[in-house]
Formats: sequence, C-alpha cells, structure tokens
Amino acid sequence: MPQRPATPLPSPHVLTRPMAMELLGPDTAVRIDTSVGYHSRDPHALSIAFHLLGEESVVWRLDREMVLAGSLGPTGEGEVHLEPAPDGKLLLRLGAAGHRAVIRCDQEELARFVRDTFLLVPQGTEERHIDWRPLLDSLRR
Repeated sequence: MPQRPATPLPSPHVLTRPMAMELLGPDTAVRIDTSVGYHSRDPHALSIAFHLLGEESVVWRLDREMVLAGSLGPTGEGEVHLEPAPDGKLLLRLGAAGHRAVIRCDQEELARFVRDTFLLVPQGTEERHIDWRPLLDSLRR
C-alpha cells in the first residue's frame, strides 16, 4: 500500500526566560533563580529549571494549559498543584505529599510566558509540531 508523503514539520521554536521565584518555608521565603523554557517539538509542556547552589538544576515539566488554569483557581493532581495566592502571585506545589516544595512566582510574568508559547504554537495545532518519526521507526523494528 503506498504511503502518503509526510507533511513537513514547522520550524522548531525555543523560548527561555530567567525568572525569580521563591521557595516557601515554614518561617521564611528563599529566592531561587529559575529558567522557564518551551520547545515547540514538545508543544504541550513548559519546563521550569530551578538553579540550586552547587548542584545541578532541578527541572519540572508542567502542562502549559494547566499553568493558565492555575492562575484562575486551584488545579492539578498527583505531584503538581497550582493555585493563585491572595497576594496576586501563583503557588506551585511540586512533589509527593509530605515531600512537597511550595514555590511562589509572579503570576503575570509566568502567564505572559505561557501566552507567548501560544503565539508560537496555537492551541489545537500542537500535534503538527511533534516529530513522530522516531516513535514510528522504533515500532517498525
């Protein structure tokens, strides 16, 4: 059976921005330098890399639509929960129950970044940006 010619993938796009966030402890908040990233070949996700002193960065991947939803109200399950804070910030609760880190960030700054990802890959077009060839090739073996 003849195969249809593959539709060419759009050019890949990458966004990265530094962003200051805070790790909230019981009595204090500690500033953490982070980088928020997006790659159009993984169009549903954004990454947050926490740059810790003397250690490798810790990277969490979040669904970009979930981040916007978390700006409006509590959302998430499992190891990722987001909710707006009373001070206009956004709270990210990352990790398993009993071992969670609570991170506070500028809600508008993160939402602006996510909106920029939608300019690169509009909602509903994500699947056109994924390179399925490696997966399909591995299944043919």
